Amino acid sequence: MKSQTNKSRGPTQRMLRVGELVRHALAQLFTRGEIEDAALEGKVITVPEVRMSNDLKLANAYIMPLGGEGAEEVVAALNRHHRFIRGSISPSLGLKFAPDLRFFVDDTFEEFGRIDALLKSDRVQRDLKTDEDDDS
Repeated sequence: MKSQTNKSRGPTQRMLRVGELVRHALAQLFTRGEIEDAALEGKVITVPEVRMSNDLKLANAYIMPLGGEGAEEVVAALNRHHRFIRGSISPSLGLKFAPDLRFFVDDTFEEFGRIDALLKSDRVQRDLKTDEDDDS
């Protein structure tokens, strides 16, 4: 019963803390450019979020190359090198077991753009003007 209520609450403090540790370690690794792959050459990769599984054995890293160009190719390259990446960041995490890594394209920027465009649409602006007129 306790595990069901924990699932509905979202990530624990430990999951969030370990996720941040992994995120920082990945960002440092990407900055150093230690992964040799043609798809990663000259790419600046950001890591906005890392989500950990409940048992901390799996880390889902959401990444985005600067400018968003070639995001799918970058993710494929990182997933090809996930064992090397895991071994490279493991010592800096200070955990008994290093989590397995999976990489995904971070689509929050696209979602933000979609919501922003929706809020600026004529329909929404018309509704906002109607609400302001009613308040006066």
